[in-house]
Amino acid sequence: MKGARLAVLSGLIAIALAVIVCLQSTGAYAVYFGAVKRSLPIYSVQTEEKKVAISFDCAWGTEHTDAILAAMEAEGVRCTFFMVEFWTTKYPEYVRKIDEAGHEIGTHSRTHSYMSKLSKEEIEDELRTSSDAISAVTGKPVTLFRAPYGDYDDLLIDTAAEMGLFTVQWDVDSLDWKDLSAREIATRLISQAKSGSVILCHNNGLHTAEALPVVFRTLKNNGYTFVPIGELIYHKNYTINSEGKQVPVENF
Repeated sequence: MKGARLAVLSGLIAIALAVIVCLQSTGAYAVYFGAVKRSLPIYSVQTEEKKVAISFDCAWGTEHTDAILAAMEAEGVRCTFFMVEFWTTKYPEYVRKIDEAGHEIGTHSRTHSYMSKLSKEEIEDELRTSSDAISAVTGKPVTLFRAPYGDYDDLLIDTAAEMGLFTVQWDVDSLDWKDLSAREIATRLISQAKSGSVILCHNNGLHTAEALPVVFRTLKNNGYTFVPIGELIYHKNYTINSEGKQVPVENF
């Protein structure tokens, strides 16, 4: 019996060490792996509603952006675009067009660098100037951030949170930057999406726009709705589990 109680106690301790600390005033959160603290971004959201968010990273070109916007307009889908500052300043007409179409815009940094290699001051500069560039066009505050290359460390996540930004990754990757065919992209997204998923695409993927109508119609037929990331995530009263899933605190 003593051995069994020790085993149960050990299990409870392990669970406790995986509990997330949520600093609700800033949106920061941390997960403990053993005795090591790690700050995590949001990869997906726990929800009983069949909602998903599709997002597009904007860093290079605009050749396929109009077709992507047309596909979303045809299906009544609103999404989230993450823009690098140099893309924002080079294509302000697209920033305006995306905003006026009802889509959400977040920052994707200033220079699209590996931000885990930067100092706190450099991170703050990347996030502040890129957010300001977006707001200068849209007149709206920026509250979402996606790290270039999906590269992050504790300092980046914590600094972004201190600046009022939710750092968002993804749990479904289109791999459209590899120039997969429209069929391959659609198959990946349809087969992997689930309630609370965040889907990663790129605004200049070669076959992304071609894949979208099939993705939208199939997932809609399966009962899903598409919302911008800001309408999918929880802005308070949440925790993050060790897989990066955002969980409402009452369900944790």
